[in-house]
Amino acid sequence: MPRQVLTDDLLNRIRSRAAGYDAANEFFTEDLADLVDAGYLTAFVPESFGGAGLSLAEMAREQMRLAGAAPATALAVNMHHVWVGVARTVLAAGDHSTDFVLTEAAAGELFAFGVSEAGNDLVLFGSGSEARPDGAGGYSFSGTKIFTSLSPAWTRMGTFGTDSTGTDGPHNVWGFIRRDGGGVQVKDDWDALGMRASQSCTTVLDGAHAPADRIVRRIPPGPTTDPFIFGIFANFEILLAAVYTGVAQRALDVAVATVQSRRSMKNAGAPYAHDPDIRWRLADAAIELDGIYPQVDAIARDVDAGADRGALWLPQLSAVKSRATETALRVVEKAIRVSGGSAYFNRAELSRLYRDVLAGLFHPSDDESVHGAWANALLGPVPAG
Repeated sequence: MPRQVLTDDLLNRIRSRAAGYDAANEFFTEDLADLVDAGYLTAFVPESFGGAGLSLAEMAREQMRLAGAAPATALAVNMHHVWVGVARTVLAAGDHSTDFVLTEAAAGELFAFGVSEAGNDLVLFGSGSEARPDGAGGYSFSGTKIFTSLSPAWTRMGTFGTDSTGTDGPHNVWGFIRRDGGGVQVKDDWDALGMRASQSCTTVLDGAHAPADRIVRRIPPGPTTDPFIFGIFANFEILLAAVYTGVAQRALDVAVATVQSRRSMKNAGAPYAHDPDIRWRLADAAIELDGIYPQVDAIARDVDAGADRGALWLPQLSAVKSRATETALRVVEKAIRVSGGSAYFNRAELSRLYRDVLAGLFHPSDDESVHGAWANALLGPVPAG
């Protein structure tokens, strides 16, 4: 039986605040306090480090439930859970270089994901930011990171930049900085279409320092099998898939309730739930969504078990995220189609869910890179020249 941390009462409280946060473009301060009190920010931390020790598969299910209550809240705390998951993956490989993430998460530190950069389609494999060595094994990071969820509240940030100073060529340097360590400017610039409570503001790093014991990788640019990079891929893609699957399920639930209460003048006051076209469209949405759950669960269980999918690991992780977000978008659209014009008003939950689900298009891996990865896996890379 999968373990749960989020109670129905907690989820109902969180759901009751979601529309207000969205309308005011405010951070989910009360939600975060409730989640901390419930032990949700330490739920993914192994029991040996003081957490609840949920597996990735269990965490994905919890994130689906949270996303059904408040998508932006779920998306933002996802980034914290990703770093905890990365540290778990690295530890499972016998590497203790990121154990401090687990220790600090258990102590209440909140981790942000400072990776995305405007125009950088290399994503994890190259950075436009600078990582300058301090001569003692540490680095100072300078550059602009976008979509930094948890901006008002994070205390630690995992980030990376390029070290071009060595005689061995450019290297990607990954490290963790402290918010109170200097060299960090968080802009108040989040006014997006959806996922508004996430407050995923731009973060400007200007010499933000990570000491040697917080530098976790110095690796050549490009694809790698390093467990740290694999851990980012695995936890990021799976937990994102979970969030958008939860959004889609909520939209389907709202649409089912709506068509049961809407009445048709054409059909003598019968509920729209009796209309064969409405029934078909909702069934079509449910059938499509039903196929995502076992995919997310199966790949999460394989990560938990340390399974070896060989060269298909990264393409399959990217594919499950792409498939989940694209499916979620179609499910929410179908839910709106059957719910009538009332769903077009901002006050309607479906309207907010539609704006929120669109954010799934912009998270890596995007649809183009997923197809490119699978083409390379199937056909090999296109020869240069």
